[in-house]
Amino acid sequence: MPVSPLPRLRKLCLALPESHEVEAWGEPTFRVKNKIFAMYAHANNHHGGGRNGVWCKASPINQRLMVEAAPDRFFVPPYVGPSGWIGVWLDKVADWKELDGLLRDSYRMVAPKKLLPLVAG
Repeated sequence: MPVSPLPRLRKLCLALPESHEVEAWGEPTFRVKNKIFAMYAHANNHHGGGRNGVWCKASPINQRLMVEAAPDRFFVPPYVGPSGWIGVWLDKVADWKELDGLLRDSYRMVAPKKLLPLVAG
């Protein structure tokens, strides 16, 4: 049985200033000041579509560019996809360094301005 990517994802998300985890819709969500910047999608949940993934905030143009460039790694998630969120598969094709950067970008889009200087990268 493959190792769950959730502990690794959790570590990246919770390393960000004042971030916290809240279960919503049956899955972990990661927030700052109660604003969601990432949502886990388990493979067995209808949100995961048979593969573990994470949804994070992105601009609509970045979403389109990433999905077009690497559809084996990125997807448009249901519900929040029309708002520009990007889905990232967390299986064998995952690039965890790149994902860390995407999570930091997502965090910056919702975090209070006073926290932004505390986020490296």
